[in-house]
Amino acid sequence: MSVKPTLFVLAAGMGSRYGGLKQLDGLGPHGETIMDYSIYDALRAGFGKVVFVIRKDFEKDFREKILSKYEGHIPVEVVFQGLDKLPEGYSVHPDRVKPWGTNHAVLMGADVINEPFAVINADDYYGTDAFRVIAEELARPRDRKGDYCMVGFRVANTMTENGSVSRGVCTVKDGHLADVVERTKIYFDANHDVAFEEDGAEHRLAPETPVSMNFWGFTPDYFDYSKREFCKFLDANPDPLKGEYYIPSAVNALIHNGEATVKVLDTTSSWFGVTYADDRQGVVDQLARLHADGVYPDKLF
Repeated sequence: MSVKPTLFVLAAGMGSRYGGLKQLDGLGPHGETIMDYSIYDALRAGFGKVVFVIRKDFEKDFREKILSKYEGHIPVEVVFQGLDKLPEGYSVHPDRVKPWGTNHAVLMGADVINEPFAVINADDYYGTDAFRVIAEELARPRDRKGDYCMVGFRVANTMTENGSVSRGVCTVKDGHLADVVERTKIYFDANHDVAFEEDGAEHRLAPETPVSMNFWGFTPDYFDYSKREFCKFLDANPDPLKGEYYIPSAVNALIHNGEATVKVLDTTSSWFGVTYADDRQGVVDQLARLHADGVYPDKLF
């Protein structure tokens, strides 16, 4: 019997572009958060535990508004991302105010996750089918380290009309990830084509280009690899005030040095999320439709 995978939810961001704790924003018909749908979909797909990484300063709100509703449904644990949580021998610049990004957040789970796990963003809706395909893949027996996966979405299906977005733009060969580049400014141009900006120049992206929406599947050996790559990142002297350590950076390094493969999983799910305040109503409407269509019951928990 295979071990049930764990869902690792990255919820430490303060939602600076949206203005507030968007992880705690009630968007469903009964005030459900986007995270509630992810937890429900994960339960339905066969996940056995949820681990949240949050910031210590909103633990009280998080436990009261979020965690209490899952009691009796699925075991949950909380870990904390702090900007000073660095490997031994490293120190944080006294003027730095933000932690070190998504892959630094993942490292916070090393002491509590001992089974295959999926990583998601707290404020992204991924869809029922996306959870199904990654749960099936994580349940598969493995006989080596570095046997990972990710859910791929088409870039045009992950956009907002209200500003630019960050996406991991993927190159896929023979069903596996060959390269992923974090693009921090992807947007619709004047012709409504997908474009991104780099070094002051505008470049087009084909609408079907696969992108990572931070829906990764790993095994626990990833923590050791990732810690090693984080030390390399810090040794390279990034911007001490704003430098961030993204998941694609570590994954790329492991792919290119032959230590890992990442199977890209196809899904019929469509992504949506609240990147900007103006996105909110559209998400509310989409969730209402999903309930009306019977994808979700009247109340999730």
